[in-house]
Amino acid sequence: MPVSAPVFAYLGPAGTYTHEAARAFAARLGIDEPALLECASFDEVFDAVDRGKCEFGVVAKENSLEGSVTATLDNFAFKSQASILGEHVLDIHHCLVLHPDAKLEDVTCVASHAQGLAQCRRFLAERLPGRATITTSSTAESARMAAEDVHVAGIANAFAAELHGARVAERDIEDHFGNQTLFALIGRQGHPAVFRGERYKTSLALFLQVNRAGTLNMILSEFAYAGIDLSMIQSRPTKQQLGDYMFFIEFEESANALAVQTALNCLRLKLREVKVLGSYPVD
Repeated sequence: MPVSAPVFAYLGPAGTYTHEAARAFAARLGIDEPALLECASFDEVFDAVDRGKCEFGVVAKENSLEGSVTATLDNFAFKSQASILGEHVLDIHHCLVLHPDAKLEDVTCVASHAQGLAQCRRFLAERLPGRATITTSSTAESARMAAEDVHVAGIANAFAAELHGARVAERDIEDHFGNQTLFALIGRQGHPAVFRGERYKTSLALFLQVNRAGTLNMILSEFAYAGIDLSMIQSRPTKQQLGDYMFFIEFEESANALAVQTALNCLRLKLREVKVLGSYPVD
């Protein structure tokens, strides 16, 4: 009996950068035509993974211009038991997309996700001054709109333009080059590792017993004593009361390393919860 291909849940509609990242993860796993489950939000992606509707989910974790994706962090911290299995960095290149028969002078409004519009302000001011803007749920949705209306220009990737039948009129219209988004491949807790590598990254969510002076210093000291160099630390409100925070921490080392196990065991004695979000190879 043939084994069915694993399903990847992603933030839709078709043609989003998350869709592109899902295809990239699938390719790394040797899957040319992945089975895909379109979701309306990152919450839905996490829910699909937790409920077993799919084997994998793909969520945006961090953008080089906008910072961490709070919806993803909050799911990891408060809602989901999903684990990070791997990461993929996607270069973000925005394109101006039009109806196949449209010319630039036909455009009366520009549609895109709020971030797409914000990241292309200089281009719009120079090439499409005075045009109205429409905020869409995704950059891919703007490609769909442009494909259907000669008066609408979209800001999306070339992948979305091709999927929805729009024409790429201009490429690389973003104001800042080097725009990248880090995506995470997630699976149900306990899912076997899917990638191998020489270097590993571990992601944690740390919850305090009591919010008191010196707690962060205590946490950092445990990692310093173990010789672990942190690559990221970020606080997030616990959503319980004003001034109550938890911490996300990342470092480049496997959670199975002895020094890491020692640090985590010491922290478990002092904190309410030490949640390992994943330990996975990095390039």
